[in-house]
Amino acid sequence: MRTFNPLVLLVLLVTQSASTQAADLNGAWTVDGSPCGQVFTKENNKLAFKQDADLHAGGLIIQGKQITGTFQKCAVKSMHDDGSNVQVIASCSDGVTVSDVTFDVKISGENRITLSSKEPVPVEASYVRCSM
Repeated sequence: MRTFNPLVLLVLLVTQSASTQAADLNGAWTVDGSPCGQVFTKENNKLAFKQDADLHAGGLIIQGKQITGTFQKCAVKSMHDDGSNVQVIASCSDGVTVSDVTFDVKISGENRITLSSKEPVPVEASYVRCSM
């Protein structure tokens, strides 16, 4: 069974949104801000994952409309902004399979987002933007 990173989908949805906060989502995100230096690096002015990023909480990188996790890449198929949350349907690939996933993204503070999904298993995760 493959591991799904719901954060990737959440960030991708918000990034694609027309909201004024969408531009604020570019950068490196992790579940805990303390390991940022162990997860991310900057190469030629572009964010990248360090070799063992998944051993230190992993995360995701948002650069424009590109969202990359340590194990997945996602492309938004549709979004719906209901005012407090953005519901996203995205096509995600782990390099072997592609599947559609639905998530809700909520901006929960400055440099903080919360991603939630009801299926296939209820998941909620908070993320912090790393200063890079």
